[in-house]
Amino acid sequence: MTDSISNAPPGKIEPRPSNRTATWYRPTFSHEHGVYVVLFVSLLTGAAAAQQWTLTTTLACLSAFAGFQAEHPLVLQIKQRRSLKPRFLVWGAIYSGIALGIAAYLSLQAPVLIWLYLGAIMAFAIDAISVFYRQQKSVVNELITFAAVCLATPFVYAATVGTLIPTIFGLWALNWLFFSSAIFTVKLRKPKTAALLPGVVYHAIASFIVAALCYFNFLSPFTAAAFIVVLLKFAFILARRNWYQTAPIQKVAILETFCALLFLFITAISLLPAHLSTSNFH
Repeated sequence: MTDSISNAPPGKIEPRPSNRTATWYRPTFSHEHGVYVVLFVSLLTGAAAAQQWTLTTTLACLSAFAGFQAEHPLVLQIKQRRSLKPRFLVWGAIYSGIALGIAAYLSLQAPVLIWLYLGAIMAFAIDAISVFYRQQKSVVNELITFAAVCLATPFVYAATVGTLIPTIFGLWALNWLFFSSAIFTVKLRKPKTAALLPGVVYHAIASFIVAALCYFNFLSPFTAAAFIVVLLKFAFILARRNWYQTAPIQKVAILETFCALLFLFITAISLLPAHLSTSNFH
């Protein structure tokens, strides 16, 4: 999907396997470690908003994870152009089958999920076209990608409680705006995209949107306050720009992960009730 907060070096797709291991039954796994963090936080904020964890919550998490894994081999196959790779096709089909099978079952319990599925399918189609035309690292495509991954928040919520409410879309937007910040900060590490203005403009617009969501009651003030984490991160990066541009990618990943977990903690605390009884977990 995107390498904005991935631990892997830019442009790295997958190590070339030996002939012995490059068989169709060898599973593929995405190397986009940063997107795992986005997906993890989005899933848990959706569960926190639902204020309970049920079997359908677990199934939604499995479906979202399988859908994310399905994207990896399918994108690799698209990059091959006319060369068909059985391994990519087989595992893309397996992961897709798991994701779609669970999604179909969940939609029987909560038909409103179909609207989220349509959004995810449209995002994947746009990503596939961008990959084909080698535009997958464009800002627009990465924004769409993050928006799609953050759909895990309303997905888990709707799968758990059976409906969607306006505030859950406010929470989805908060996640999306928070994680999309990495598109602009990571680009500061690359000489060709190191301009400060795009990042400053993005964070100003994102802050205005979060404030508007709070004003119109799509977010509570406490939940909206979690966005301060990304503003502090951006301020830190600007203050330590020389360090940020030359630091090993592992240290950048640690910074991004720490901020994501802090964001999750604040958001979850703001969403969970004062007391959770054992009956909420079944």
